[in-house]
Amino acid sequence: MTVDESSPLLENSRTKTKTPLPKTQLGLVLFVLLTGPMSAQYIFPFINQLIRELDVTGGDDRKVGYYAGIIESLFYVTQALTMLYWSRLSDHIGRKPVLLVGLMGLSVSNLCFGLSRTFWTLVASRCIAGALNGNVGVLKSVIGEITDNTNMAQAFALIPVAFTVGASIAYVNSFPRPLGAKSPNLDNPLYGGSLGRPHDYWPELFSGSFWVQYPYFLPCVVSASFAAFSFFITALFLKESLPLKRNGKNSQPDIPSTNSQNDTPGDRDTSPVPTLTLLKTYSVMLPIANYGVLALVDIGLFALVPLFYSTPVEIGGLGLSPFAIGVWMMAFGIGNGLFQILFVARAVDRFGERRVFCSAVLAFFPIVVAFPIMSWVIQAQKEVTPAIWVLVLVQLLSWAVVDAAYAVLFVFVTRASPNKHSLGTVNGISQTTTSTARAIGPATFTSLFAFSREHDLLGGNLVYAVLLILLCLLVFLSRRLPELEDDEQ
Repeated sequence: MTVDESSPLLENSRTKTKTPLPKTQLGLVLFVLLTGPMSAQYIFPFINQLIRELDVTGGDDRKVGYYAGIIESLFYVTQALTMLYWSRLSDHIGRKPVLLVGLMGLSVSNLCFGLSRTFWTLVASRCIAGALNGNVGVLKSVIGEITDNTNMAQAFALIPVAFTVGASIAYVNSFPRPLGAKSPNLDNPLYGGSLGRPHDYWPELFSGSFWVQYPYFLPCVVSASFAAFSFFITALFLKESLPLKRNGKNSQPDIPSTNSQNDTPGDRDTSPVPTLTLLKTYSVMLPIANYGVLALVDIGLFALVPLFYSTPVEIGGLGLSPFAIGVWMMAFGIGNGLFQILFVARAVDRFGERRVFCSAVLAFFPIVVAFPIMSWVIQAQKEVTPAIWVLVLVQLLSWAVVDAAYAVLFVFVTRASPNKHSLGTVNGISQTTTSTARAIGPATFTSLFAFSREHDLLGGNLVYAVLLILLCLLVFLSRRLPELEDDEQ
């Protein structure tokens, strides 16, 4: 079978009635998915304070965003460099072995982060986490293999739920306590945490010098323990989903040469298609391009929100305590999860994947526009008023709509695969693209935020203008996606 740029996406038989979801295996996949956002984002609530405590900036709070952005990005930088190799490897040796390596890597790296007391040891531990972790792309391949076209959107709609739940757990694990908490450091609202700095809150349990020297080790060890627990759950209960291994065939398929000029996706339905051939295929790369821009904007906003919320009012932020930020993000995680479960699959069934995606990305605009409006309001009123809380609520509600775009785009990427034996590689390319975007996103946008404020560019709003330009590009790309039609038996 030969294809060109206009070839249809992955062809699988689809029955008129929806196939029931494989609840047990899908539940295990979603449980393992929690480790990704937990390990990637549990540092977000306290990283700004940690940078201050390590005196990386020499006491200049305006530069905290630069260094925090670097630390936040490193996980995705190293993940982008290795993701394709892990995903390609999973097409040959199976999904499960690659998942086990990634989970063990996350556990070790989280422990290392908690024991770091210099900027460069923080850098090294985040690099370990990203380099050994190719799990997200592999888990998407697993979902694509245990579902069909009748229930794929319903299954993929749960991925944003897993990510928001994982991120919410990370925030609960790490966000600092309110000012009223019992602590010798009540004059500083950034001190302490639900698990961070336990010697301040539970001195009878954590009174040793170790907890003073490593104040954020406890949230790190909790994240590491969760990854280790997921390792054992995967080893014991998750079934191999790769057709080649699931059917008990141990022989490796013939791998077409990457130098072949005649191979195109689909020419060899029982063999993984060469990566170079996939990169040249328009129908494969179009949804991946959408995914990359979507991830770039989304991770940029995810890094900007806690930075903007915590930035002092005097330099254009809201001046919220980390506890307030954590509560809002936890509430967002719960509400977002319910929204994805209750509405996304139904919306796809009624309106189709393309229309849902094109509509969801438009919700980015009120999120971005809300930043300068909140800054203007708080500069005029000099305090957080009900109007600010309304704008925060609108911003987070819009973000829940945006997350629906991910579920739909995962369907586009999965069905873009020319055959089941190339699904891991396609997801690897996709995840490499989004990891690259997420690698440059936090450092770029937090640094641009700091630079805009420091030099008063566009009234300190240059970063939001850049985001709006990227959103226009995403809207353009979303309109290029094809309609997904039901496959006939």
